[in-house]
Amino acid sequence: MAALDGKKILVIATNYGVEQDEIVVPTDQLRERGADVTVAAQESGSIETLVGDKDPGKSVSVDTTIGSVSGAGDYDALVVPGGTINADTIRQDSDAVALVKAFAEAGKPVAAICHGPWTLIEAGVLQGRTITSFPSLQTDVRNAGAEWVDKEVQVDGGLVTSRNPDDLPAFVDAIEQALTA
Repeated sequence: MAALDGKKILVIATNYGVEQDEIVVPTDQLRERGADVTVAAQESGSIETLVGDKDPGKSVSVDTTIGSVSGAGDYDALVVPGGTINADTIRQDSDAVALVKAFAEAGKPVAAICHGPWTLIEAGVLQGRTITSFPSLQTDVRNAGAEWVDKEVQVDGGLVTSRNPDDLPAFVDAIEQALTA
């Protein structure tokens, strides 16, 4: 039996501009650990990833659209990958922001990496929390009422955050721990 058998995880992203490894690695590794992972994007079809916000990456199949997800009730955790373009776009999507807020309010794990915490800021779920992110978000995080730390992974209650693709092993392990604790 795999550690995450029976766990359902939702990954939300835009259809263009997601940092390749920040969606591919968690999705693949969480599935390998037994989770049922659903990838939701703004539109059906596929997600065109980027490497370093500039070079074309792999295409990722979309399972559903963000707008058609009924809420946090059908899932055990939410993952928000980074990529500057993705994060800046997704934080302007009211359905995506509502999902982040719903997961946080339900006390379910919300994991965000790199620029992904911009969506947590937009959802207003950081007050009094300690998180990490890509370093350029430090001021945004502090202005949202949170403490920013420079660590490969930071867990604060149900929030799991990491800085960049180099932190993915610790990020995925922390998601698993949040779901099995």
